[in-house]
Amino acid sequence: MRAWAVERRKRTRHLIELCGLVVKSGVVDLTNDDRTVILGALIWVADKLRSDDGERARAVWAEKGKVEFGQE
Repeated sequence: MRAWAVERRKRTRHLIELCGLVVKSGVVDLTNDDRTVILGALIWVADKLRSDDGERARAVWAEKGKVEFGQE
């Protein structure tokens, strides 16, 4: 397989996994699959991570994620 095809498959798999996280979080159902709301929420998260409170938010969210993945 050509290198570009391998890279494309890796990127596709990565994107699918990220979309799976959005579904697993319940956001899709809670927003009735409203993509403008989902995008707005993701932008809000990115803004929060860029803020002075970003490290604290990252720690809190990482802990919640670990619990959901059953890593704690």
